[in-house]
Amino acid sequence: MGPLAGLKVVEMVGIGPGPFTGMLLSDMGAEVIRVDRTAPSGLGLGASPQFSVTARGRKSMSVDLKQKKGIETVLRLVERADAFIDPFRPGVCERLGLGPDVCLGLNPKLVYGRMTGWGQDGPMANAAGHDLNYIALSGALFHIGEEGRGPVPPLNLVGDFGGGGLYLAWGMMCAIYEAMKSGQGQVVDAAMVEGAATLLCSIYGYYKLGIINDQRGTNMLDGGAHFYGCYETKDGGYISIGPIEPKFYAMLLDKIGLAGADLPEQSDKSQWAAMKKRFAEIFKTKTRDEWCALMEGTDICFAPVLSMGEAPSHPHNVARENFIEVAGVIQPAPGPKFSRTKPATPTPAAIPGEHTEEILGDWGFSDKEIAALKAAKAIGWQAD
Repeated sequence: MGPLAGLKVVEMVGIGPGPFTGMLLSDMGAEVIRVDRTAPSGLGLGASPQFSVTARGRKSMSVDLKQKKGIETVLRLVERADAFIDPFRPGVCERLGLGPDVCLGLNPKLVYGRMTGWGQDGPMANAAGHDLNYIALSGALFHIGEEGRGPVPPLNLVGDFGGGGLYLAWGMMCAIYEAMKSGQGQVVDAAMVEGAATLLCSIYGYYKLGIINDQRGTNMLDGGAHFYGCYETKDGGYISIGPIEPKFYAMLLDKIGLAGADLPEQSDKSQWAAMKKRFAEIFKTKTRDEWCALMEGTDICFAPVLSMGEAPSHPHNVARENFIEVAGVIQPAPGPKFSRTKPATPTPAAIPGEHTEEILGDWGFSDKEIAALKAAKAIGWQAD
């Protein structure tokens, strides 16, 4: 099921954006095999596998990558794969004997996807880093935060997942499409710093025009405008408003009792701070639910600010089936939605090595070969 049914992908186990790419492809129906190590793979956080949501939907095999037979086992999978996900720093797969030259030599149609923070080359290519560092270098982090204060990390969404895992998945699917026509694979070099910069395309245009400036928290889309931001309510909750268009702004003024009042022009930046204070006082006069009753579903551009504990139960998310429960864990459903090739509900994350024998058998290994690999401890098992 799913639009990518029939696609075969080998994913070397990693953290953050690499598994997210694997999840995106798997959610859409691709057969993605996770190659875990025989030692603990760092599924993470000392928790059971089902809590590692980005590892969902894939079978797992454990391989000792320090053994020649282990590397040869992975290369046998590569020979039959459409794509390969390398989540390591530059040069790691080459040192293991799993670099793109070796893999493409065995399978010329292979799409070899590489996920790093800085890219495969450049002066910072071999330095360690995390999401925060990559979005800092892209220009994104500088503009996120309140006026007069320092930048605020926006979770690890912009670098790891939007500019990383999603960026790699997009690049790999472009290369897979091209390989279907040319019969030739290639390397996809996805860097989080570049993916984060790509997400900023329109903002860079606004910056050049002078619509966005270097004064954090003073611009229309970064919290500076009174009509685009979040406000606390009487009960300590928060609501979001974003009526940028004048006709929607007029609707907001009507709902909060300011229609016909002597107010500055909406676009008068010199009055934004004073209007934010006025709006803040008004929004504190009602609870979040009371504001929802007045504004939700209108063209005011309104939504309550929900926690992750609340969001899955919101009527709109329920109606759209935006969240699912897998092994007792509430999580986002596969997306986007398709009219005909609807993706299946993903299975929970596997225990590392849980499907080793099954995978090898399905991918062409004989019982004798599997037994020999097991005897040599080149592969791992759930019970080990």
